[in-house]
This record gives sequence, structure tokens and C-alpha cells, in this order.
Amino acid sequence: ANAEFPLPDVGEGLTRAEIVAWKVAEGDTVVVNQVIVESETAKSLVELPSPFAGVVTRLLVAEGQTVEVGTPIIAVDDASA
Repeated sequence: ANAEFPLPDVGEGLTRAEIVAWKVAEGDTVVVNQVIVESETAKSLVELPSPFAGVVTRLLVAEGQTVEVGTPIIAVDDASA
């Protein structure tokens, strides 16, 4: 089943972050806690770990794009029925 990962709130009270660099590509297999993307807020550069294990099916946000917290940024097929 496809699982979408929303941009998390990094706890600084900020509502948006820029996707700086993807560390994975569509078709890649990821494991839980693998760094999948670098995002930048007004205060810091943050590496986000994957909450899922599986195969990346889509990168939903392009590098350089700024998105609101809660916006789905990646879809992973977690191999569940």
C-alpha cells in the first residue's frame, strides 16, 4: 500500500520549509530512519528520516519548492497488502 509522508513540524513554530535536496529517488528502497530529504526552515537545515520502509513511488515535491507543514512530500510503497 502507498503511504504518504507529510512534511513534519520540526517544533520551531514554523509552518513552512523548503525542500533543499532529496537523498532518495523514485524506485529506491528505503528503510525506517534513513535520511530521505534535507529541508530548510527560516531557522535551520534539517535532515528528515523516513518513517517507513519500502520502495519510493513518488517524490511529491521538487527541490527548491517551499511547502506548508502537513503537505505530503513523498510516497512509499510499504509492501503491505
